[in-house]
Amino acid sequence: MSAAPVRVLVVDDHAVVREGLRHVLGAADGFVVVGEAGTGVEALALAAEHQPDVVLLDLSMPGMSGLEVTAALRARWPAMRVLVLSMHEQDEYVIAAVRGGAHGYVLKDTAPAELRAAIRAVHAGAGFFSPAVASRLGAAVRGEVPADAPSERLARLTPREREVLLFVATGLTNREIAGRLGISPRTVESHRESLMKKLSLRSVAELTRFALQVGLITS
Repeated sequence: MSAAPVRVLVVDDHAVVREGLRHVLGAADGFVVVGEAGTGVEALALAAEHQPDVVLLDLSMPGMSGLEVTAALRARWPAMRVLVLSMHEQDEYVIAAVRGGAHGYVLKDTAPAELRAAIRAVHAGAGFFSPAVASRLGAAVRGEVPADAPSERLARLTPREREVLLFVATGLTNREIAGRLGISPRTVESHRESLMKKLSLRSVAELTRFALQVGLITS
């Protein structure tokens, strides 16, 4: 008698990525995609409806970030497993995801076979990290990341502050950021002041240079 397939909820704000993941999982036995979500709110609703075994989750999404979704999933359904699938391999993202309750972290350039192995591993109760991610995580655990490294400074920010930082660095106004995140311009300004204080930065130019330095944006 064959084992029941792993029930997966796919969460990514790009439809083409969700379609690709559905194809990757459908190309092998042992998986069934029970739902697809493009936002954090949709993800939580579908998680409640379908009770998936594993949530395959991107970190960068509009509205609720993947980190916020992870925390909410772990709080509401402790037995549900969360596997982050992200383009970001910087220390701050990996550490924040693990601290938030993610059971694994793989990069979007991973091979299909490795992604399926990662899903099986976290479903079985183990952790799974792409080699590059595991190396960075190990260095951070060993304390090899300098105390005032840019990644450590970025780790001081909340997920929302990181989103505001990204949007400010790409040239959006407070009103435009508010529209993207579904919050008020006054709230955006509050987050902006807070993150600048935490990072000891004083201007948009300094914020932009910092975002480039930590890899949030590219030149």
